[in-house]
Formats: sequence, structure tokens, C-alpha cells
Amino acid sequence: MVTAGQSAVFGKRSEPHTVIIARGDEIRHFTVRPWLAALLGSTVIAISLGYLAATSYLVLRDNIISASAAHQARLQQAYEDRISALRAQVDRITSRQLLDQQLMETKVTELIERQSRLSDRHGRLGPLLDRAGREIAGQLPATAPLPARREKPEITGSIEPADKPVRAAAADASPFASWAPRTGEAEPLPAMAYAAAEPPASKADRSDKLFVTINRSLKAIEDDQLAQISQLADAASESADAISNALETAGLPVDLDLPQDGTAKSDVGGPLIPLDDTTIFDAKLKELDEALQVLSYVKQEARRLPLANPAPGHTVTSTFGVRRDPLIGSAAFHSGMDFRAAVGMEARVTAPGTVVKAGWNGGYGRMVEVDHGRGLSTRYAHLSGISVKVGQKVETGDVVGRTGNTGRSTGPHLHYEVRHNGTALNPLRFLKTGKAIARYL
Repeated sequence: MVTAGQSAVFGKRSEPHTVIIARGDEIRHFTVRPWLAALLGSTVIAISLGYLAATSYLVLRDNIISASAAHQARLQQAYEDRISALRAQVDRITSRQLLDQQLMETKVTELIERQSRLSDRHGRLGPLLDRAGREIAGQLPATAPLPARREKPEITGSIEPADKPVRAAAADASPFASWAPRTGEAEPLPAMAYAAAEPPASKADRSDKLFVTINRSLKAIEDDQLAQISQLADAASESADAISNALETAGLPVDLDLPQDGTAKSDVGGPLIPLDDTTIFDAKLKELDEALQVLSYVKQEARRLPLANPAPGHTVTSTFGVRRDPLIGSAAFHSGMDFRAAVGMEARVTAPGTVVKAGWNGGYGRMVEVDHGRGLSTRYAHLSGISVKVGQKVETGDVVGRTGNTGRSTGPHLHYEVRHNGTALNPLRFLKTGKAIARYL
């Protein structure tokens, strides 16, 4: 008979496991279910595994901790090394940028100072160029025309700050020669980079090229200024020498030494004082100024001499010196020159001066005499009419009268004399000298 609670498997009943405990008269029994047995077994196994794991951890803990600490130390050391390398690289870049910035600022400052000097030179050179243009214009060779006055030089271009070392630039002989090209150790390039084309120029490269270009431009301006000054000084000296030599060769009675200058031209000497680049311009400028002063003084003195032609374009009919007198036929002294001229031709004064005589004067007929100073005077005789009066100031080329046939004369002409302290001189000497130096005056 099948009792309640019993299970049948394939037609058979499976009795539960029963544990009976007897102690004296007491009897106890427990029924053990299968799931309870499985739970107890699992618990025992789990406790055993936990015990074994705890035992293994206690045994291997020091090794695990040591390995973990070593790994952490290696990671920390690697990070610290990387941070140190990055910090050193940042310091190098910062220092390099500071040095490049300082160098750039120094170069810009020098360029500004140099431009300021050029502007100052331009201001000092301008008046001398204008003065030289008035004094020696047309006297320079055709291959070397009078230098034009330059406008104020300006520095143009964009100067970018340097951010990396640059390659050395070619040296330039100039005041910027002290600018040493920047050098630096470049970082190793990958192997493929060596086969690649050259990289484009950096900002520092472009800045250095711009500095070199500006430096050459300023150097060219300075050299051009010095060349202009030297050329003008040489032209002024040559003109002054030409005028002086012409007057000395003609034996004209005039003192051509500069005021308060009692030295001879051959008296030279003195210690050797080398000039640097900063003083060459001043020395050249002073040389030009002195040459222009000498030229101006010589031209001023030459213009005081009666060197012009009183009857330009008219031929000479009688020269200075002994000749046959046209009226009586005997030998006589002719104190001037006669120019063929019709009645009414203008007679022009040959140098600036003051009219001391204007009227009838014996055999001269109507005559005008002009005092030019330093004992020199000129006479214009046989005039048909007089255009000036005594005491009047006249300049070279002014009309003093018109030619005629008054006085001791055989026909209309202009009688012209040059006298020094009352002594008649040959006017031809003055005319030839005036023609020789006309282009300088």
C-alpha cells in the first residue's frame, strides 16, 4: 500500500534518507532531503576553497605587493622622466625664443638708429646738394651727372619674431657685421625626412633674409651718399683749381687766398688719424663744404674781374699795344681794344662796379668809366649816348651806353680799356681768361 508523501519513480517508491539517533531510551530521527544534502556539501566546499584561497593570499601577499610596488615605481619613474624631458625641452624653447627675441629687438633697434642717422645725414646733405647744384651744375662729366637729392629713406617690410634656430646667413661687410648668425642643435630628423625635399623657410629664416635685405639697402644708400659727396667735392675742387689756375696763368692782379688764410697750397702735414665708419660721413661732408666754400669764394672773386665781353659777337679791329696811329700814321700806343660796331649798339659793362665817370673826356669822346675795386677799372669810349650816371651801381652785362663815333675816332666803334691803378692792361688777357672759365661761372 502506497503512503501519502511517497514518490514513485518508474513505478518504484524512493524512500527519503532518515538519520536515527538513539541515546538510552531516547530515540531521535531526522529525515535528510536531497537538496539539503547538496546545500551542505556546497557549503563545505565553498568554505574549503575560501580557506585555501586565504591561505594562499597570506603566503603570496608579500610577493604580489612587491611586484605591484615595483610596477608602480617603474610607471612613476617613466612619467617623471617624460615630464623632465618635456620641461627641459620647454626650457630650451623658451630660452631660445628669449634669445631670438632679444637678438631681434637688438637688430630692430640698430636698424631704427641707422635709419635715424640716415635721416639726419639726409637733412644735412640736402642743403649741400642744393648748393652744389647751384655751384657746379653743368660742370660734371656727361657720364656723371649731378646726383639727385634723395628722399628720406624708409625701412619697409614685415619683421616676424623668430621661433626656432635658423641657418647661418652669408656674412656682410657692414656695421651689421657684428650680428653673428644664430646656430643651434636641431632635433634629429626621422630617416624619411632626409629623403624629403627641403622644408619651407621658417619665420626666423624670413626675418633674417629681411634683415639682410634692409641692411644691404641701407648700406647702398650710405655708399651712394658718400659717392655723391666725394664726386661733388672733387668737382668743386677741380672747378676752383681751374678758375684759380686760369687767373694765375693770365697774371691777373687778384688775391685768391681765402680770407684769413695765409698758408701756401703746398704746406701740408699732420698726424695720421684713421677714420671709422661713423666719422667718414662727417669728414666727407666737411670736405664737400670746404670745397664749396673755396669754389664759391673763387667764383666770387673771379666775377669781380672784368672778364666779360663788352661787345659779344663783334670782331676786334684794333688790339692793345703799339700800332700805327690811324690819324697821323706814326707809331703810337693803343691803350685798349676796338670792336667793330654800328652806331647805337649797346655797350655792356664787363664786371660789377660803380660808375666814376660818365661824360665827355677829350679824345675818348663820350666815355663811361666803371670802378670794379682793388684798383681795377674799365673804360667804354667813343659812345654816341650814355645810359648811366656817376655813382650808379652796375652789374655785369648792364648797358652803360651806345656806340658811336665821338672823340678822336675814324668811324663808329667801341673802344674798351682795362686799367689797374691807372695803368692800362691788355684786355685780351681778361677776355681769354673769361672765355676759359665761363662754364665754371
